Amino acid sequence: MKKLLILFAAAMMLTACYHKTDSPRGSWAKGADISWLSEMEHDGVKFYKNTDRCADRVQSTDCIELLRGMGMNAVRLRVWVNHSTGWSNKADMLVLAKRAAQAGQRIMIDIHYSDFFADPNQQTIPAAWQHYDYPTMLEAVREHTLDVLYALKEEGIKPEWVQIGNETPNGMLWPMGRVKETAGNWEHYAGFTKMGYEAAKEAFPDINVIVHVDNAYERRDWFWKSMQAYGGKWDMIGLSHYPMMSAWNGGKSWQEMNVLAEENIKRLIHDWHCPVMIAEVGMFANDPESAIVMEDFMNRITAIDSCAGIFYWEPEVYGGWRPAEYIPLGWGSYEMGAFTPEGTPSEVMQIMLSGTK
Repeated sequence: MKKLLILFAAAMMLTACYHKTDSPRGSWAKGADISWLSEMEHDGVKFYKNTDRCADRVQSTDCIELLRGMGMNAVRLRVWVNHSTGWSNKADMLVLAKRAAQAGQRIMIDIHYSDFFADPNQQTIPAAWQHYDYPTMLEAVREHTLDVLYALKEEGIKPEWVQIGNETPNGMLWPMGRVKETAGNWEHYAGFTKMGYEAAKEAFPDINVIVHVDNAYERRDWFWKSMQAYGGKWDMIGLSHYPMMSAWNGGKSWQEMNVLAEENIKRLIHDWHCPVMIAEVGMFANDPESAIVMEDFMNRITAIDSCAGIFYWEPEVYGGWRPAEYIPLGWGSYEMGAFTPEGTPSEVMQIMLSGTK
């Protein structure tokens, strides 16, 4: 596989073969992570432009086209190594990436380096990599990154961004790459990030490589200083922002969350001389304050130079739908989608996608 990928790197020059987008590379991103979309469609979920569902003339529509018509210009897609359900793997990602590209969307690829969700509480090594030592794990990161990106390249798709890991303030590929503020395997974690960075640049030299952490409100100077000290590389900082999750945010109000996030974004841009992307945002679907929270946050971040844009996390979820992997875990449905119970985009989504910069 490695030799094959290197040959592709030398031989292939990407040419544009998809619909032209009105939003050039580098402009403000108004996007959505819609990684569950193909599974939702498989389960028969429909999406609608208006709420008059009783009228004979009302028909379901393609979710990507619906959001594009509202102003969406970018799509974020996660990639797991080998999840048991078969969703969110490379093949599933490619199906959605081709649809998104055909709709003129810019593409962000979120590589989890895991068989399931990677986040601050879990960064599980893929089952096939469980017995690797550090040099072998480095090579696995490289080959997986190249495998994902060259699969896109073979389809004529040029992603604008790639995340090397998902929400990694505590590192990735635990326990080998686990870190914390005062200790941990920083050499390993930074090495994984550097390897992913270099592999991404091998596939697409001008791609923006993102290191992504949670809690946009939280100042983590120690994290970025350690990343730099141990040789980690990035072009852009990615942040998650869920301002209405007071239980996760130390009981802070959404007003405090938005103010602190704004301050932290400005600080990161100033201190690290790179753009910041809101890689994930979410509001409670049924909370009447959600639209106010989103409008306040959008007003703040669109006023910040070098804030590169925003992606809503799985806005298309509604009606109590939940993915197959949630059922054996006993998890409920996702409550922060941005569609109404009738299957139409909510006011929250309208506010986010109408925002300009």
